Amino acid sequence: MSDNKPNVQTENKMGFMPLGKLLVQMSLPMMISMFVQSLYNIVDSIFVAQISENALTAVSLAFPIQNLMFSVVIGTGVGINSLLSRRLGEKNFDEVDKVANNGLFLTICGAIVFMIVGFIVPRPYFESQTDNPEIIEYGVTYMRICLIACAGVFGGITFERLLMSTGKTGLSMVSQLTGTAFNLVFDPLLIFGLLGFPKMGIAGAAVATVLGQFAAMIVSFTLNIKKNKEIHLSFKGLKPEAKIIGNIYAVGVPSIIVCSIGSILVYFLNIILGAFSTTAIAVYGVYFKLQSFVFMPVFGLNNGSVPIVAYNFGARNKKRVVKTIILSAAGACAIMLVGVLVFEIFPVPLLKLFNASDEMLSIGIKALRIIAIHFPLAAISIILGSVFQALGKGVQSMVISFVRQLIFLLPAAWLLSLTGKIDNIWWAFPIAEFLSLAICCILFAGVYKKEIKTL
Repeated sequence: MSDNKPNVQTENKMGFMPLGKLLVQMSLPMMISMFVQSLYNIVDSIFVAQISENALTAVSLAFPIQNLMFSVVIGTGVGINSLLSRRLGEKNFDEVDKVANNGLFLTICGAIVFMIVGFIVPRPYFESQTDNPEIIEYGVTYMRICLIACAGVFGGITFERLLMSTGKTGLSMVSQLTGTAFNLVFDPLLIFGLLGFPKMGIAGAAVATVLGQFAAMIVSFTLNIKKNKEIHLSFKGLKPEAKIIGNIYAVGVPSIIVCSIGSILVYFLNIILGAFSTTAIAVYGVYFKLQSFVFMPVFGLNNGSVPIVAYNFGARNKKRVVKTIILSAAGACAIMLVGVLVFEIFPVPLLKLFNASDEMLSIGIKALRIIAIHFPLAAISIILGSVFQALGKGVQSMVISFVRQLIFLLPAAWLLSLTGKIDNIWWAFPIAEFLSLAICCILFAGVYKKEIKTL
């Protein structure tokens, strides 16, 4: 063991700091950075909407493939995060380095796969959802750029997860804010051709996104090398080890599947909504952007709690595990209740941000108000899902997401669409969330009895 590795007597702050203060310290930077990221997502779509409603629809249709890409890198990151934090709790520092370097190897492999996808998939993918030639061309242009230059998002998220795993969420926030700042600056410059930049239209939105991702990757990599002393990255460490990769994906694969299920859901929901109008697809896309404004801070809280739960589970500290879960759930519900109030009171101003037509307002006002009902229920499911991940029980998280989206939500949306009234489709969201939360609580009770109660 090298001299600069932590002494086994050294206690990480996740093992002793008061939990209220620790959760705020771990989560607040992530909540702020993810809140700013969601702001970028909204502003990005606002700029795209100024091109045309078809451009906005194209970006909405691109979401399933982009989400699939994010699912792979985020799911892998969750596996790295969970395993690395547990090894830190066990004071197994040699294994910590191996986990980090094997995770980096997996990231490189994932980026190569999606670069290839970027050359092959976009056109047939868009043609499977619409016959509008303008939407197809907008979508193909946007998606190809985002996928072919995906190395930035793969590297950036992985390096951020390494910072989070050792409790350095403040540094992770720095890299995320850097990427978001690049996005916000270059979006209008490249879309509309301001200050001497070329007018690239929807391609400019994609290029701005990619620039932000590479900026975040460079910053997060630098911070890991200079500030993250508990992890030692090296080219020699990129040699894959089957056992470590298996442990990473024991949690990572279920997480990837959980996120990927959203791609399947959105793809088929777009087809269901497209039977009514392309405007309905645009409304659903706008909802996704707006709900991220509420959900992203909750995911930030979630990301801050995972390493705390994982570390203290590894350290066999039952009291800290339980209290972290309770505090996280309370905070998530509070954030979601604010989101409900905003969606119920201000649907018109929210939709007008996206240059909404009269038809979009007619569909969107009811959509936002109905869907928002499920936010508090989703908060509890998200936190319990993070507990499963932290304890290495990714299968339970996968089951909940699968049941919610493909067993409850999608069939409910299809059945409600048969009424011929688009407003009825939105009720599928609160119905599915209520049913899946019941299953989530049952699964959590089993995990608590077997894994946490016995600590």
